[in-house]
Amino acid sequence: MKNLLKEKLKEGKPVIGTFVGLGHPDVTEMLSRIGFEWLVIDSEHSPIGFETIQLMLQAMNGTDCTPIVRPSWNDMVTIKRILDIGAHGVLIPWVNSREDCEYAVRACKYPPEGLRGFGPRRAGLFDPEYFRTANEELLIIAQIETREAVDNLDGILSVDGIDACYIGAFDLAINYGLTFPDLKNPDYLQAFDKVLDAAEKWKKPSGMYTFSNNVQWAIEKGFTLITVDSADTFLMRGARTALKKTTTPKE
Repeated sequence: MKNLLKEKLKEGKPVIGTFVGLGHPDVTEMLSRIGFEWLVIDSEHSPIGFETIQLMLQAMNGTDCTPIVRPSWNDMVTIKRILDIGAHGVLIPWVNSREDCEYAVRACKYPPEGLRGFGPRRAGLFDPEYFRTANEELLIIAQIETREAVDNLDGILSVDGIDACYIGAFDLAINYGLTFPDLKNPDYLQAFDKVLDAAEKWKKPSGMYTFSNNVQWAIEKGFTLITVDSADTFLMRGARTALKKTTTPKE
C-alpha cells in the first residue's frame, strides 16, 4: 500500500480534510472528489458500523484522498477490523499517556512491531504487498483532548510508531472549563502552543479541528494536519443558505 497523506505530511505543507459522520458511501464519494486530501470517517460520535465504513472506503477508490477512520475507542479489536477493511490509518481518540500510545501502535502493526492478527480482508485483497508495507505506510494519529494528554505530550509523541498528533478542540475545551473552543482564552490557547512545541521537538506533524473561519489561523500557527467543519455542517449550511434565498418575502 501507499499512503499519500503520509507522504504529503513529510513535505511539511498543510493538508486539508474533513469529518464524515453521515453513514452513506455517497458522502465520501462526493467529498473525496472535490479537493479534500483526507477524510475522517467518524465512528466515535456516529452510529456508523463496520459494513458501512467498508462501503464508504470503497467509494473513495480511484481518488488521491486518503481515508482515515476514527474508531469508537482505543481498542485493539475495533482497530484491527477498521484496518482490515481498508482504512489507511486511524485517529485514536482519548490518548492521555505513553501507555495509551504504545497500545495503539501494537494494535495497528503486525508482529514483531505489534500484535495485529493477519486477515486483512479487503485491505489485502488486491495488494500482494500489503503485509510487507502496512507497518510502514499506515498512519497512526494520537488525538489530544484532555489536560492529562497536554501534560504528557513528550511521553505520547516520543512513542515510536505514532506518526502525528491532532487536537480534539471540543473535548479539550471542555477539559479546560469551556463550553466551546475559544481561541482567545489564554489557558486554552497555551495548550495549542504546547502541542506545537512538542510536535516540533519530536519532529512529528500536528493538527487540529477547525471551522471554515479559522483555517488560516491554524495554518499560520504551524498546524499541518487540518480538518475543516464536517459533512453534517456542510449539508446544514447549504440547506440554510438555500432556504434563505427561497423564502417568500413578507408583503
